[in-house]
Amino acid sequence: MTNKILSIIILIIFSASQYAFSQEAPEESTEESKPELSISGSVDMYYRANLNATNKTLDDTYSAPGSSFANQPGFALGMANLVLGVDGEKTGFVADLVFGPRGSDAVFGSTTASSSIVNQLYAYWNVSDKVTLTLGNFNTFLGYEVISPSANFNYSTSYMFSYGPFSHSGVKADFTLGEASLMLAVMNPTDATDFNPTGDFVLGTQLGYGGGYLNFIYDDANDGFYQVDFTGGWDLSDSFYLGVNATKAKDSFTGAALYLQQSVSEDASLGLRGEYFKDDGLGILTEGENVIDLTLSLNYSIGDLTLIPEVRIDMLSNDEFFLTEAEETFDAFGNVNGLINDKYSKNLSSFVLAAVYTF
Repeated sequence: MTNKILSIIILIIFSASQYAFSQEAPEESTEESKPELSISGSVDMYYRANLNATNKTLDDTYSAPGSSFANQPGFALGMANLVLGVDGEKTGFVADLVFGPRGSDAVFGSTTASSSIVNQLYAYWNVSDKVTLTLGNFNTFLGYEVISPSANFNYSTSYMFSYGPFSHSGVKADFTLGEASLMLAVMNPTDATDFNPTGDFVLGTQLGYGGGYLNFIYDDANDGFYQVDFTGGWDLSDSFYLGVNATKAKDSFTGAALYLQQSVSEDASLGLRGEYFKDDGLGILTEGENVIDLTLSLNYSIGDLTLIPEVRIDMLSNDEFFLTEAEETFDAFGNVNGLINDKYSKNLSSFVLAAVYTF
């Protein structure tokens, strides 16, 4: 298997080089000026409250959507994101560092203290204007949403994003094919970003055209695991945007979501995410059960600061959301008469107010 993977890596690099050189006429070499270091990033924090369930943490039990991030009660921290990079004509790098709870959750596969702040770390070579080779740790190409809240419209995240891959380490080649694009990759097991702990590899590919991307990963060592995913986004008018995401992960989950966004003024936009998610063996819900989440978010920008008030409703197919703890009941004389059992519900309504500052 290792020899096959090495052969695939060599083939990807060789094909990229051959394709690039065949597309461009020879040019006289010119000395490239040294590119400057860029610094960007974001910080975010939020307030969250359940509208129909307790907001206390009782016996380590607290109701929240079963998706990643924005799940803590009261005032809570997101993360500080610092991105350093050099974008040269031919080569460059990205060092994407994260600090805080959201960042820690995103890089859960890291094994050392120093690597636990690394969200992305890769270098790339623009072999030509049609081919780029990248080596290192990069965020996943599957799914609609991303780790940094500054690039998402909704502050809370979808189930599909939460249980799909977060990051990969490996080598990938990106090709521009006229109006289409193609990406081929060989990677460590999903979210094993520091090194390869098993000696097994995952193959990945992406085909893009017209604003839509068909994504695929395959892991032969993991019982032939695969995930196929479609992501797209289109401006239907000057003020209205439609995004879509659909995915199927073998023996894990199936889901689909629509993202509708409408500009209401120069500084404000309103967006609705509607998602269906089914547990096919993942284990976060009872197997075969499903959840629908509707998330209505307002993005209001004040310079580089975006305020995001958000109302979310999660609707399960069975009673799994914890509402209140069992309570004592009393008789007419004030004596304890018994306990009212813990209350559970199919539905959970919650409110989030987030602040995201980008720089």
